[in-house]
Amino acid sequence: MSTRDGLDWQRVQALIAAERADYAARNPESARLAGQAAQHLLFGVPMHWMNDWSTPFPLTVREASGARFRDADGHEYVDFCLGDTGAMFGHAPQPVAQAIARQSARGYTAMLPSEDAGPVAAELARRFGLPYWQFALSASDANRFVLRWLRAATGRSRVLVFNGCYHGTVDDVFVDLVNGVPAQRDSLLGQVHKLTDHTVVVEFNDLPALEAALAQGDIACVLAEPVMTNVGMVLPQQGYWEAAQQLIKQHGALLVIDETHTISSGPGGYARAHGMQPDALVVGKPVGGGIPCAVYGFTEELARRVEHAKRSAPPGHSGIGTTLSANMFAMAAMRANLEQVMTELAYQHMFALASQLADGLRDIIARHRLPWCVTQVGARTEFQFAATPPRNGSEAQAIMDGELEQAIHLYLLNRGLLITPFHNMLLVCPATTADDVARLLSAFSSFLADTIQIQI
Repeated sequence: MSTRDGLDWQRVQALIAAERADYAARNPESARLAGQAAQHLLFGVPMHWMNDWSTPFPLTVREASGARFRDADGHEYVDFCLGDTGAMFGHAPQPVAQAIARQSARGYTAMLPSEDAGPVAAELARRFGLPYWQFALSASDANRFVLRWLRAATGRSRVLVFNGCYHGTVDDVFVDLVNGVPAQRDSLLGQVHKLTDHTVVVEFNDLPALEAALAQGDIACVLAEPVMTNVGMVLPQQGYWEAAQQLIKQHGALLVIDETHTISSGPGGYARAHGMQPDALVVGKPVGGGIPCAVYGFTEELARRVEHAKRSAPPGHSGIGTTLSANMFAMAAMRANLEQVMTELAYQHMFALASQLADGLRDIIARHRLPWCVTQVGARTEFQFAATPPRNGSEAQAIMDGELEQAIHLYLLNRGLLITPFHNMLLVCPATTADDVARLLSAFSSFLADTIQIQI
């Protein structure tokens, strides 16, 4: 079944052309700034991903607060992208803003512990159930560091990931299954080492494939999101993680859970909410309220093994950590965000609104008789172009339709609503309101009414 079944594709294409023209007319200042920036910025933007939107030129943000931001032309938007999770708890949450304002007069970095370091680690231990923690500037770095620690602790070199996974820019994870065979992703630039020598990839939810890979006895760790989120959301099937954890332990490997996106599941992430027991855990982007930082934690037993590996190694740089890791600025932001923003009350509000959003999307899709589905993981919701949710990365990849996604995204953007550019993911934050959700649902329904083959 095509992802476009039920849609009048000629109408969709005409709509795209009209929406692009409308965007250009509405945003002359963003156009001017984009042209100016192109003189000195590679690809015309500070980071080339900023071109991955549906717009003919980048939208320039002037200010952002709570669930809203304003662009250079003065238009206000309700933000359901929230920096693709970096601002999951809202833009510039007041406790974080106050904490970094105080810290700005007290120093930024010293390569020494600040007074916030101990309390932050204690709060992380309380939330996630892992007693020992370290810090990085991004989840990419945190995952890199964890892989180094675990390879050193186990004496094993290979890492297992799931097809279609995302763990930042860690080289080891850019391996997919192509016609059932592990292969380095074609999109990875400048890679000179053969990644498949040390990375094993299997499909999510496939226990026999996982067991066969682990049985080789050379896997240091399984690095996984508890719910796949980057290729579209893929939920674990009933009983999958219970059985997978037993297999991982049975074959002497370790489990690393990357909660950078699935922290949407609750104050302790998906693993804590669902009774999982990882050996190590990583959280990036949102943990400091949008300030660059990340955390990773270990069980007691793994911490001892890691310490032994370090103390047994020759002196010199471990390849783990950077000078700015755990800087005073980031620690102040994390402490305020953990203690005052990422609260049980905030999550209750987010869960209620995400359920309102998911139910509303399902109702609209059903009324328009489209073979699409909706998946929700706490405060994170996504609609996908298939009648039933995908079971693995291959299925999720097969139902993605970049042109259709961009048509929907641009239509919403021109009506003051932003969703994530890479797929159809929507986040709500503590500042999102029921009216914001209703506004998005109305615009989504209007898009379908404008493009559907059979009018309802």
